[in-house]
Amino acid sequence: MHMEHYIFPAIFTPDKERGGYTVKYPDLPGCLTEGDNLELARANAQEALEGFLYFMEQDNDLIPAPSFPENIKMEPGAFVVPVDAWMGLVRDEMRNKVVRTNVTLPKWLKDAAEERHFNFSQLLQHAIKERLNIH
Repeated sequence: MHMEHYIFPAIFTPDKERGGYTVKYPDLPGCLTEGDNLELARANAQEALEGFLYFMEQDNDLIPAPSFPENIKMEPGAFVVPVDAWMGLVRDEMRNKVVRTNVTLPKWLKDAAEERHFNFSQLLQHAIKERLNIH
């Protein structure tokens, strides 16, 4: 059973050389991102967290309990920002994500369809839904 809402502490570390911030999650090794300013770093941190947790769920990995911010050790100048992930929304978005697929058609059929200005994506979606009896 997966939770609908997570809040994980993210460590924001100012990048003195380039500017901006690097962001990591102490409870989720490998979940890293950055941003050229605080606003972008915050948005990227949320996107990284949502994607990381989504794929952990898909792999049936155990999602750890988040650390208490006051217990996190960090270098001077770094600070903790709690980041939310509403997984119901993430799951819906991933389920409805548009993906590219490659199909093979006889050239004459492709040419005839293009002459009539067919939208191949729409036509394929319609045919698959009809075949699966999805309305």
